[in-house]
Amino acid sequence: MAGLGLRGAGRALLPGWALPAAPGPCPRRGCGEAAALRAMGFSQEQARRLLALQPRLGPEHREAAAAQLLLLGLSPEAAAALLERSPALLRLPTERLRERAEELRRLGLDGGRLQRAVSRCPQLFHVPRRRLEAAVRLLRERCLFTAGQLREVLETCPTVLLEEHRTLHHQFQYAYFRMGVRQKAMVQARLFQMPFAELRNRHIFLERRGLYETPHKGQTQTSNPKLKDILQLPEKDFLASLACATPEEYEVFKKLLAREEEEKEEEKEEEDVEALYAEDDDDFDSDESKTARE
Repeated sequence: MAGLGLRGAGRALLPGWALPAAPGPCPRRGCGEAAALRAMGFSQEQARRLLALQPRLGPEHREAAAAQLLLLGLSPEAAAALLERSPALLRLPTERLRERAEELRRLGLDGGRLQRAVSRCPQLFHVPRRRLEAAVRLLRERCLFTAGQLREVLETCPTVLLEEHRTLHHQFQYAYFRMGVRQKAMVQARLFQMPFAELRNRHIFLERRGLYETPHKGQTQTSNPKLKDILQLPEKDFLASLACATPEEYEVFKKLLAREEEEKEEEKEEEDVEALYAEDDDDFDSDESKTARE
């Protein structure tokens, strides 16, 4: 028997011979994680897409992030698409995702509203809490949106929570004072979805063509187009149906308006410099008179 054992050992050392592989983990990389994702409700194809995101990341992070998004009410497809658009969410602590979801719910974004808001703007999970709270105070206390209007603004345009507060307030003031639009119409038109520069271009273009008038005590001599039409129509339709102008005319107008703005900025800089020199002259005259009295 000993001789047979030696012969067997010698045979195993010959070329072409190998010991059987020991049992081990699944040979396919990530198959255990894929199975966990499948158990959560993701399809095989969705699990494959999730595994392709930041492949060096530990499975616990991926599974925890996916689970939190499912708990928000997102479908497996919506959760996978959201993580593909914003893979940085995979690295956020689970507690941070949970806390931010609760904060958004306290702002009135619950159920479907919350799902739509985070789907449109996954960056909401990264914004500091104080910044969120400050934006909400601005919209409620300075822009005077009602609680219901605020909920609709946050659902349809959640990026307002990411905007610089000065820019956000300026856009509101322009629509309210310059265009004479009230909060209800702003919400219906989704004011904050359009960049301020384009809002201003369209409004002034209509104004200079005699098609828009700033209301005085709520009254105008002309029938102004609705803000919703000004903002939501594609540029081609805006020009054809509201401005009655050609794309070439609009392009020329925008260039001229930009030049006007540059000239105004230059004038303002010159005035600031002149004011600074005037202050220096006043200080010099004051010092001279003081010296003379002495």
